[in-house]
Amino acid sequence: MDWSQIDLGILHFFNGSDNIALDDIVVSLTNGFVWIPLFLSLIYLIIKNNETMAQIMLAIGGAILCVLVTDGIDDGIVKPMIGRLRPLNDPMVRMSLDLVSGVSERSFSFFSAHAANTMGIAVFFCWLVRSRMVGFLLVSWSLINCWTRLYLGVHYPSDILVGIICGALVGSLVYFLYRKLYFKISPKLHYVSTQYTKTGYDYYDIDVVMVVTTLTLLVIVVKSVIVF
Repeated sequence: MDWSQIDLGILHFFNGSDNIALDDIVVSLTNGFVWIPLFLSLIYLIIKNNETMAQIMLAIGGAILCVLVTDGIDDGIVKPMIGRLRPLNDPMVRMSLDLVSGVSERSFSFFSAHAANTMGIAVFFCWLVRSRMVGFLLVSWSLINCWTRLYLGVHYPSDILVGIICGALVGSLVYFLYRKLYFKISPKLHYVSTQYTKTGYDYYDIDVVMVVTTLTLLVIVVKSVIVF
């Protein structure tokens, strides 16, 4: 079985379209700056549901550490070591792809930092908040980011898969480090309430994250549909 051909076949399945509006939506979705409202809502969630500055900074620091570690492993070690060209930069693959005008990436392909970073954050917050809604939202957000990388032809599916695995492992390890440090500065509490999750996060504050994310997606879609 030729795994490289399977990799390429899956890439072709998800790559591109003839819809200019969808192209614009995907370019917006893959842009980290577009998700600043989501990041701010997650910071709001942490601030509202932790009592001390030490607790707040520990949680925010954990989320940041997820990105630093995945980036460090990916850009600092794996990408330079493997040196795999991105699909849109490989002359043997590029001609078979449906590429979006203006999209270019110069770094190496293996593995996907987008997949690792977003899944790392998603898994960390899944452990941190212990809410099915937050878990579904953030894992879906990560997978949407992964899809955009295939759509744009900047990664192979194997790049995405390894990025997801790396992100999930880093997110889990960072959480367990966070948990160990947290209980050095805070009492062990277990919430049993219809208002709070098991780790003490208020469902009303979780709704804020859901609303912010939904509005962000709505703005992206409406903007693209109106323009094109």
